[in-house]
Amino acid sequence: MLKQILLTPFQKFIKLESLAGVLLFGATIIALVWANSSYGASYESLLQYKIGISSEGFELKKPLILWINDGLMAIFFFLIGLELKRELLIGEINTLKKAAFPLVAALGGVFVPVMLFLMLNQDPSTTKAWGIPMATDIAFALAILGTLGKRVPLSLKIFLTAFAIIDDIAAVLVIAIFYSSNINWMFILIGLAIIGVLAILNYKWRYSLGVGLVLAVIVWFLFLKSGIHPTIAGVLLAFTIPIKRKIDMEFFTVNLESISNVIANTSKKSPKRLLTEEEINHIDHIDDLTFKVRSPLQHLEHELHSLTAYFILPVFAFANAGVVISTNYNFNFALMANIAISLFLGKLIGVTLFSYIGVKTGITELPSKVKFSQIVGIASIAGVGFTMSIFIDNLAFATDLISMNSAKVGIIIGSLTAGIVGYLILRFTSKTA
Repeated sequence: MLKQILLTPFQKFIKLESLAGVLLFGATIIALVWANSSYGASYESLLQYKIGISSEGFELKKPLILWINDGLMAIFFFLIGLELKRELLIGEINTLKKAAFPLVAALGGVFVPVMLFLMLNQDPSTTKAWGIPMATDIAFALAILGTLGKRVPLSLKIFLTAFAIIDDIAAVLVIAIFYSSNINWMFILIGLAIIGVLAILNYKWRYSLGVGLVLAVIVWFLFLKSGIHPTIAGVLLAFTIPIKRKIDMEFFTVNLESISNVIANTSKKSPKRLLTEEEINHIDHIDDLTFKVRSPLQHLEHELHSLTAYFILPVFAFANAGVVISTNYNFNFALMANIAISLFLGKLIGVTLFSYIGVKTGITELPSKVKFSQIVGIASIAGVGFTMSIFIDNLAFATDLISMNSAKVGIIIGSLTAGIVGYLILRFTSKTA
């Protein structure tokens, strides 16, 4: 019973991410169809429409696509930061033993695709695309596993999630270090100072969502103007959110029962339409208890999951997947092929090889009820790098539209191939439970 209760939140997470994968796929198809239809100009016009504020001496106006990539995606990265902190403190990678197998697998899934791309790439102008094939899209990956139902053990899904989270850590570091330029260190230092103040406020005094939101917007703006991509601010801000609860569940339930009894007895004596001042005070006390019993990190993660899964990521996919595919359009076919091969074969070989070496040397061990053939299937599915890969592509080729679109097509081809092959491997190597 206890095990079932503990696994329920993770099972809900899998269901949410699986549906997010379906929405991502739908948004991608709509974008591709619209961009390649006779109404393609309106698609581009929509994304380039400028939105913002301006006044004397100040202006912040950006095309819609940049608000999506710099603004909405900062919220997505904030959620990633929350997940990373939770996993590092109390989750699937909070000890070396727990993290060993997904960590070793993730190292293979990061280094081999990058090395393969650098080996295949012969054009110095596209070398900066090396970071594109290193990340796994957890939403798409779990959506594929979701179609296999009970054929896939829960421990395999947990492994994929832990593996993808470690991938995310690597991707965030790569973006921060290698895909930022012309850095204004004064803005960075001010932003980091504000983050430090916010961390102290959250841990030493009462956590306030309102104060945190105001300071977060300021930090986001400073990072936006600093040269480091503003999504990194989202990750750093997430680490200021407390994970500890102020009171435990036993204290909460005892006090809740006591207050509920008082309110119930008072209401029986004098039925009325409005609450008395005493009842309002009791309800305020309940609100305070509810606030204190919740982990701020867990609460924010819960609230943001639906927003990112059902809105932010599909909008990102819609805004970035609309590549015009035409015989009259110039494509860098070498770059396209290199990205596709590095995503598919790089992940497949890297994750499989490092996992095998880890198990054979005794450094790691397979998760319970998992066969190595299933790890090969997961290694293939890890090549579905859609969201983060496109994000890095946008940073790598911000001023080179041909390379950007060529890489996007390569990402789509590589991800589609990886997903289909991974599905087939798991479909034929797993039995229905």
